[in-house]
Amino acid sequence: MGTAGGYLKKHTEALVKDVGFEAACALSGKSKATLGRYYSDSPEHEDRFMPIDAVAALEKAARFPHVTAALADLRGVTISYSGSREPRSGGVNADVVALSQRFASLMGEYNVAIEDGIISANEAKRLLRETNEIQQVLLEMRLHLEDETVG
Repeated sequence: MGTAGGYLKKHTEALVKDVGFEAACALSGKSKATLGRYYSDSPEHEDRFMPIDAVAALEKAARFPHVTAALADLRGVTISYSGSREPRSGGVNADVVALSQRFASLMGEYNVAIEDGIISANEAKRLLRETNEIQQVLLEMRLHLEDETVG
């Protein structure tokens, strides 16, 4: 499996976990085992990916469009996300504060992760979660900046 396949599988897993297994099964019409195969890195499942209609259904229920964002990243495309979540009030200044707090949290997680010289799977997941949170703050910051330039 190439780097892109592994990257998509990790984001597929994040999507399923964001929605929750039971809800993901109901929304996609797939079993837990089938959903697991879509993000499994086992050689026998390396060519199995979630169908796009299932991705769309899950991303509609998720807090963040994980797979869509991953596809955009792989293409070098920047997307603007305005989820149903209400953006933070306070504008750009609040975004800068939130960004610095999230970055500090990421650096704390990284410091813990590298203490033994090896980043475990669980540590990598925590780092990924923090980077996704930073990405969300940056997207909200972008929306605030776009609002300020339009107004």
